[in-house]
Amino acid sequence: MADHVQSLAQLEILCKQLYETTDTNTRLQAEKALVEFTNSPDCLSKCQLLLERGSSSYSQLLAATCLSKLVSRTTNPLPLEQRIDIRNYVLNYLATRPKLAAFVTQALIQLYARITKLGWFDCQKEDYVFRNVIADVTRFLQDSVEHCIIGVTILSQLTNEINQADTTHPLTKHRKIASSFRDTSLFEIFTLSCNLLKQASGKNLNLNDESQHGLLMQLLKLAHNCLNFDFIGTSTDESSDDLCTVQIPTSWRSAFLDSSTLQLFFDLYHSIPPSLSPLVLSCLVQIASVRRSLFNNAERAKFLSHLVDGVKRILENPQSLSDPNNYHEFCRLLARLKSNYQLGELVKVENYPEVIRLIANFTVTSLQHWEFAPNSVHYLLSLWQRLAASVPYVKATEPHLLETYTPEVTKAYITSRLESVHIILRDGLEDPLDDTGLVQQQLDQLSTIGRCEYEKTCALLVQLFDQSAQSYQELLQSTNSSAMDIAVQEGRLTWLVYIIGAVIGGRVSFASTDEQDAMDGELVCRVLQLMNLTDSRLAQAGNEKLELAMLSFFEQFRKIYIGDQVQKSSKLYRRLSEVLGLNDETMVLSVFIGKIITNLKYWGRCEPITSKTLQLLNDLSIGYPLSTVLLLNSQCTYSSVRKLVKLSAVQFMLNNHTSEHFSFLGLNNQSNLSDMRCRTTFYTALGRLLMVDLGEDEDQFEQFMLPLTAAFETVAQMFSTNTFNEQEAKRTLVGLVRDLRGIAFAFNAKTSFMMLFDWIYPSYMPILQRAIELWYHVPACTTPVLKLMAELVHNRSQRLQFDVSSPNGILLFRETSKMITTYGNRILTIGEVPKDQVYALKLKGISTCFSMLKAVLSGNYVNFGVFRLYGDDALDNALQTFIKLLLSIPQSDLLDYPKLSQSYYSLLEVLTQDHMNFIASLEPHVIMYILSSISEGLTALDTMVCTGCCSSLDHIVTYLFKQLSRSTKKRAVPMPQESDRFLHIMQQHPEMIQQMLSTVLNIIIFEDCRNQWSMSRPLLGLILLNEKYFAELRNSIVNSQPPEKQQAMHLCFENLMEGIERNLLTKNRDRFTQNLSVFRREVNDSMKNSTYGVNSNDMMS
Repeated sequence: MADHVQSLAQLEILCKQLYETTDTNTRLQAEKALVEFTNSPDCLSKCQLLLERGSSSYSQLLAATCLSKLVSRTTNPLPLEQRIDIRNYVLNYLATRPKLAAFVTQALIQLYARITKLGWFDCQKEDYVFRNVIADVTRFLQDSVEHCIIGVTILSQLTNEINQADTTHPLTKHRKIASSFRDTSLFEIFTLSCNLLKQASGKNLNLNDESQHGLLMQLLKLAHNCLNFDFIGTSTDESSDDLCTVQIPTSWRSAFLDSSTLQLFFDLYHSIPPSLSPLVLSCLVQIASVRRSLFNNAERAKFLSHLVDGVKRILENPQSLSDPNNYHEFCRLLARLKSNYQLGELVKVENYPEVIRLIANFTVTSLQHWEFAPNSVHYLLSLWQRLAASVPYVKATEPHLLETYTPEVTKAYITSRLESVHIILRDGLEDPLDDTGLVQQQLDQLSTIGRCEYEKTCALLVQLFDQSAQSYQELLQSTNSSAMDIAVQEGRLTWLVYIIGAVIGGRVSFASTDEQDAMDGELVCRVLQLMNLTDSRLAQAGNEKLELAMLSFFEQFRKIYIGDQVQKSSKLYRRLSEVLGLNDETMVLSVFIGKIITNLKYWGRCEPITSKTLQLLNDLSIGYPLSTVLLLNSQCTYSSVRKLVKLSAVQFMLNNHTSEHFSFLGLNNQSNLSDMRCRTTFYTALGRLLMVDLGEDEDQFEQFMLPLTAAFETVAQMFSTNTFNEQEAKRTLVGLVRDLRGIAFAFNAKTSFMMLFDWIYPSYMPILQRAIELWYHVPACTTPVLKLMAELVHNRSQRLQFDVSSPNGILLFRETSKMITTYGNRILTIGEVPKDQVYALKLKGISTCFSMLKAVLSGNYVNFGVFRLYGDDALDNALQTFIKLLLSIPQSDLLDYPKLSQSYYSLLEVLTQDHMNFIASLEPHVIMYILSSISEGLTALDTMVCTGCCSSLDHIVTYLFKQLSRSTKKRAVPMPQESDRFLHIMQQHPEMIQQMLSTVLNIIIFEDCRNQWSMSRPLLGLILLNEKYFAELRNSIVNSQPPEKQQAMHLCFENLMEGIERNLLTKNRDRFTQNLSVFRREVNDSMKNSTYGVNSNDMMS
């Protein structure tokens, strides 16, 4: 007993050290000791003692969290009786100690919720012992206010706990529990919360009393958790607000047909303080989003009428909306009016004209107060965007009045943004234009809103633009104008250029008229005239934000009006011809290219402008946006690019791509090595433009490559001397390889790519190898070189096709092998790397090597059999380096870093398909590492990784099966030594293959299997290799079913193997895949109707 007291005292001291001390070392020591305590065998009994006798809240918290871990563990779970005892103990503990510290109460309630969820299907004497939730909390609700708060919090936390999937248990089990809870308890809990809220609102609650305020808050949280429940298992991303429909079960209809439920929440909103009303509005948002099919048309109209009346009442008494949280939730509520109901239904509501007027006034006021809750404006704009988009489709005879109010909203948005400029500059406030993501989102919404009554939008934009442009011109011509006045006009013009780009981008071809195209022409002319003015001043001064707005405008203009899908008789082109003398698309393209060249000349040191300018050039070099390409003949996608290539400015770029003309290509001591990424985009675009007329003209290609040839020669010269400026060499080389990667990516035809290959090999390959040797530890240098090599060996569009007499395929592989080996052996010498830098310094390069090796192994331009035949060790070196690199990576990292996962598993797929003899010859611990990584990858969230693992496993299993079949044949063919070893290792460790059999079967039966076909391929081989283990698994699954379901489940397994022979021929596999589809459907149907839960983790352990 004395030992217990002493150890309790020690635990309390450790808890204080963990939660109170400021000394980091002490805290870490305490944390380590408490982790050991959590894993100790007597943890359970000590937790109870801590709760009984612990003198501090921290020790009670420790006990509660430890118990939560114990009841949650999947291996060696606690017996049922013990969990029932813990549940009862926790309820009694909370009932007898209502005034515990808040965090202790919360932890104990969390423990109760966890036990209840995980034991939801547990039976004792045919009674579901953990389902009497309402009965458990009734005694709390009949006691003091403190007890009531605990009771309501228990229900709220339980609803939340059951709604959330956790990673340690199968998703199917979670959905099964959630569905059962929804069907048996959730409506009762929701009804209870509404009744308690009615009682609370009927009494004159003293909300200044902390406990009564707390009770009301918990009741609202409970109601919100019930309405926010994932009723049909679809909400995987809680951050998304697009899943607007709440899938209320049909059995809940009565609560929503009764208007008193809706009225209750609107009444509560008006009667409780602003600190609680956001929760009420959150509940109303959910109620407003109830699925349409819950009602018939008459019921929906009545429900919508009540909803709109409630909204009208809030708008008529908007005092509480001055609270930002209330305002935000109310904006969400307004957005749901249109996302869940049609305009044709809204206009039929009795008070619609008055309500749309109030909403318009509220929106206009909100937009005018641009500094207040900017994130909430998204919901208001989304409401008007949806309303405006519905106008062409509304069939109701009642007037929608949007032609009156939408222009007011458009005007309020535009004028408020312009008026904000002066205040932001004057007071030094944060500029909304700095948040490009938010601005772009709002402009996307405005593009639809502004197109409604477009004549009014254009007239307003023309008027405002002319005013600002005239003032701006006058200020520039004046000798005594202030910098502030110029900055204000530039800020206003920036907003106007963004907005003009947006409304032009909102043009819908089938709904636009000649008059609207002429209006677009008026706007485009003005922006281009402004551009001419600002470009003429770039030698003296420029405005970065205005330039970014111009680029946004050009991008929208390109999407809508450049390309063969646009009628060249368009009124826009006629207007451009009249005002600016731009008579056709070629002349307009020359304006684009002129702007691109100007930007690259003057803004070469400004990364945002350079990268967006190059992106515009890149988009022009492709031709159409991809969506249009799919609709059009591929030849006409090229025509605008052909026009582009004929422009003298483009020819100038193709002949003068040097730092003299484009400063961003230059090297200076300030530039960072990683800032050169935009060069790849530039050369990808140039490469595409060069290819248009290149054909087989080697002279033209050589001419184009002259600047890059000179750069390579410079680096070669540096490397040939012992003393050279290392920083300059690095900059020159990194810029060069980034340029080359752009060209290599663009050259996806055999003729042009072979010119590039002959240019780089063998002359310049040694320089790349030398760079890897020298700077292997500098990722900013090695990553671009490795990525270039990975691009060069990638047989994109079958461009790597060497003549039958050419050894180039083998020579290219030798270079690849040499680079992988050089980099791999050196990078392994850098020692321990901090966890936060391990990807950048080591894993990124390794991942690129894996991608390179995969590309060259699967390129189909090398016969790998010749290497061993002629004693060439290039293949062995590359593969052995791969193994060394692989073993240097902790297995958890393989799945933690997505790019590494994809490169590793896609390489493994190629190796198991074509180089299984190499895999079979590896040491046992390496084989186990690879198999273990496949086993982990089978359950990965990334479908590509999971599919790759299935394929790799299939190749391995097929290889094993073939070797076993050979060894049992009468005319036994002597097996290669490595095959014999591999068989031996697999026979020594059958658990690995068995584990994967159970994992695959588990996923197919119990999980949401997204790639069933891929899973089916290795499963047959796994079953044939482990027939005895498969029979045990089958019996285990059958026996875990309720007695009345066992026969049906047994039949499912019988049908799975019906007609399946003991071979892995394609015909047999296909039959098995078909059987598996039927099996999965039948098993799921059987389990849906089952009231028993199958703990698949227990079954598969």
